[in-house]
Amino acid sequence: MVMFNTGTMLKRFSTGKTGLEPRWRMGHGVRPADLLDEMAVWLFDSESLTKRLRQAGGGEFRVRLLKQQFERPLFCERRALGMPDRASALVRQVHLYCGDEIKVYARTVMPLSVLRGRSRGLARLGGRPLGEMLFRDKSMVRSPMEIAKVEPGDLFYHWGVPEDETQHGQIWGRRSVFRLAGRPLLVNEVFLPPVPRVVGFRIKHKV
Repeated sequence: MVMFNTGTMLKRFSTGKTGLEPRWRMGHGVRPADLLDEMAVWLFDSESLTKRLRQAGGGEFRVRLLKQQFERPLFCERRALGMPDRASALVRQVHLYCGDEIKVYARTVMPLSVLRGRSRGLARLGGRPLGEMLFRDKSMVRSPMEIAKVEPGDLFYHWGVPEDETQHGQIWGRRSVFRLAGRPLLVNEVFLPPVPRVVGFRIKHKV
């Protein structure tokens, strides 16, 4: 079993409670008035988030692994991946930094099927960025974005927002299913304010 846990930053919370998971909507169902312009461009960009954060941070980018283990995904994650109710997957949780600031909490759900063959290295990423591996794979296909408000009390807020930054209130997240040689994994990404400025690149929209 593959398991990493830095322990101190990732808060404990029951995944068995209902009503605490994000309510995901297809991107085209989100009203533009709900979003600040700066937030919208990050939520709907279809390029590698690793690449975008590097560009926005002038190359100052790093990944901090919070936790990685086999577990039962959330209901909304199992549904997105078409997984049986009792199935387990490798779940990887990280913070993505621009400089010294946490900009994104990312949670990736990898069913056993995607951890075989040429993509088995996904289980051994450690602190390396997932995006580099995904976007190098010529077989990669990505689903349209789904968007969600993430409120205080939601699981992703509880796990992803450091305790000294809980004054943010409502924040936003996105998710999409990637397929590598037809085998799926789910990437959830929650943006912590203030979002980086869009500098030196043009956002590619795909909703």
